[in-house]
Amino acid sequence: MTDQPRRKLRPLRDEITDLPNLITLARIALIPAVLAFTARGGPGMAIAACSLFLLGAATDWLDGWLARRMGLVTVLGKFLDPLADKLIVLSTLVILVGAGRAPAWLTVLLMSRELAVTGLRAIASQEGLVIAAGTSGKIKTVMQLAGIALLLAHYPIELGPVTIDCHQIGTWIVYASLVMSLLSAVEYFRFFADAAARQAEVLAAEGITRAELKARARQRRAQRRQQRRASKLERREQKRAARADRKRGGTTRGPRRGKRRGKA
Repeated sequence: MTDQPRRKLRPLRDEITDLPNLITLARIALIPAVLAFTARGGPGMAIAACSLFLLGAATDWLDGWLARRMGLVTVLGKFLDPLADKLIVLSTLVILVGAGRAPAWLTVLLMSRELAVTGLRAIASQEGLVIAAGTSGKIKTVMQLAGIALLLAHYPIELGPVTIDCHQIGTWIVYASLVMSLLSAVEYFRFFADAAARQAEVLAAEGITRAELKARARQRRAQRRQQRRASKLERREQKRAARADRKRGGTTRGPRRGKRRGKA
């Protein structure tokens, strides 16, 4: 069994200028504006906060699509994308609690769920397990974003003879998203248990112990660190060579400039 060729690691300073990562950073930059508009209050500010929040939610889909389309799935992007999602949702829920538009216990439960799933994913990654997002998790995300957007709008909206109570409808949707959040958390833990059991069966069939698997993982991490260190040293040598070339160029041009001044 031959190892798959690994893609060459890029410096994080190069990855941050990729278009998908710039869009993710822009989504993070929208958070202070959403919070500021919500804190100021008023129908106009509420609509502005809701619009910016929906714009950030749209970029959540856009940056992932562009990363896959352009072949720019990077280490930095894998870190920034879920971070931006959690920041914009949880920070908005906190400001809504302060504005009296959402109950504190709801925010605590949602935060606890996010921390638990994030920790589970970190453990799974260390063990070489892949936990894909389940259907309930995707439904939870859509309902959560829709409910929070309506809570940000807050004030009733009149559409002809129909009046939409944004706060009441948003509250119901957020409650429903809480149920889906808890169900998806249970689903994630079930996926983790199933993946761990399958991995144990495969390792037992191949005669590989858990300690050997961890040793291989440590060796791969050490190799990646060596690659990054070698890449950093290579860039440092290139900069040193460039500075030396500029200095040599300056010394060769210096006497010529002096002669011209002498002639003048």
